[in-house]
Amino acid sequence: MSLHAFARTIDRINGTVGQATAWLALIMVLVQFLVVVLRYVFGLGFIWMQESITYMHGLLFMVGAGYTLLQDGHVRVDVFYREASPRRKALVNLLGTVLFLIPFCVLVLWVSWPYVANSWRVMEGSKETSGIQGVYLLKSVILVFGGLVILQGLSVIARSLLTLGGYDHEDTAPASGGAAR
Repeated sequence: MSLHAFARTIDRINGTVGQATAWLALIMVLVQFLVVVLRYVFGLGFIWMQESITYMHGLLFMVGAGYTLLQDGHVRVDVFYREASPRRKALVNLLGTVLFLIPFCVLVLWVSWPYVANSWRVMEGSKETSGIQGVYLLKSVILVFGGLVILQGLSVIARSLLTLGGYDHEDTAPASGGAAR
């Protein structure tokens, strides 16, 4: 598999996951609206509904992180990067990914593994009787976050190497249409 195909495959994975996850924002707003209406109009409250908002919020940000990287949407100090040539941007992306992003994600996976494993071991659930009894599933999203961001980091590395190798900048743009800024 070529670097191009490798990067495009990862981009498709994170693109699909990100677009599916984006729907959680709308669902989260609708559930929050429903919680407010039920509480203040009908005097009803459901703990599981309130907890579901926290679950969706966690999923939206953690699972969507790889997609955000694909779209070049993470925060960076843009003072020098914005005006840099495609080769310099590729070098910054390569070094940043290899020296910071991948080690950070590996650290997150390493540190969170026992935390998530323990939660699975006891099948951790909500402290509330009528809450969602799947806290262990929510904690597992930490591992999904690390995996998806590492995958997207590998795509960034591949694209950076292609750019540094002299391939046209447009040839190394992400498959989903997101272009490097």
